Amino acid sequence: MNHKLGQLMMIGLEGTTLTPDEAEFIVLHNVGGVCLFSRNYESPEQVYQLCKSIQDLQPRMADKAPLFVSVDMEGGRVQRFKEPFTIWPALEKLGKLGSNSMAFRMGQAMGEELRSVGVNLNFAPCVDVLSNPSNPVIGDRSLGDDPEKVTSLASGLVRGFIKANIIPCAKHYPGHGNTTVDSHLELPVEETDLDTLRERELIPFKKVFRSRIDMVLVAHILFKNIDPDHPVTFSKKFLQDILRDELRYRGVVVSDDLDMKALAANYTAEEIPVKALQAGIDLLLYCNEPEKPPIAFEALDKALKDKQLSMASIDESYNRIMELKKNKLAKLPPVSQEEALAIVGNPQSAIIAEAIASGQIPEEFANSTT
Repeated sequence: MNHKLGQLMMIGLEGTTLTPDEAEFIVLHNVGGVCLFSRNYESPEQVYQLCKSIQDLQPRMADKAPLFVSVDMEGGRVQRFKEPFTIWPALEKLGKLGSNSMAFRMGQAMGEELRSVGVNLNFAPCVDVLSNPSNPVIGDRSLGDDPEKVTSLASGLVRGFIKANIIPCAKHYPGHGNTTVDSHLELPVEETDLDTLRERELIPFKKVFRSRIDMVLVAHILFKNIDPDHPVTFSKKFLQDILRDELRYRGVVVSDDLDMKALAANYTAEEIPVKALQAGIDLLLYCNEPEKPPIAFEALDKALKDKQLSMASIDESYNRIMELKKNKLAKLPPVSQEEALAIVGNPQSAIIAEAIASGQIPEEFANSTT
């Protein structure tokens, strides 16, 4: 099997330690990274050792490259690591506060805690414009209903993550804020036309790309007035014509979790990874079902042999991913466990979180132009 395919995939882990079977699978397939969830966390010490054990696989792997170690840490209801990590308010609170400097501080402080234990990629921020207030999946995860405000605050968060040596990831392209169903459960079908998307949902994405963001996550949504035949994850219209050509985005494109029912209920496990790469996804995300990545690898290997996928397109995604790892991960200075434990849950981060939650900027930050 072509070792480059492995770099195009990230997988979930079952528990709080890396099992021998998981380690062997990652090494054998040259897997690009892992995504951590609440099931993988019990303490800062434990997650530090888990991240270390993941990176310790590098010398045994084909590329000997650092692995992406990712998490969803947005604040509010999407906070995978609990106390003593700082508990952050939902982005809705930051939106109401409306302070770019506090957005930067939140991104930096959250990022420094993640980075200290070995996480290097955060699937945040949400840059979805909340055009439907009763949206069941986004809701208080959004910075608000004004595209310009969302843009400004999201750019602050992005700059903060970058300052902390965390790779941020803007999501959920091209915008999940108007949906009425949860893509974890079924495929959302949207009426929004392309002109409306350009005037509303796409504004934060277009502008946050200028904040040097290296990764964007794609939503499983069908926009029937733009591409009636394909959800965005499988749509060349969205991934090539709009994202690459119109918005001139040059970074890594990652799928949302490919185990979600929006796709899994409508396509086979063999079809999903092939259709995603054919459309222009660079990095396939498999979070919760350990039996799916082996199926995906077999399907991709067969698609390459059958010329359904071209080696040129695989090379393009592979090179994009490896360039990001070389630029952002290869030279990260190590953090000792003792240093990490001093950073996690530090009082300064708690002050920032409380200020955002209460809507009151402390005097010490009031005159900051950060």
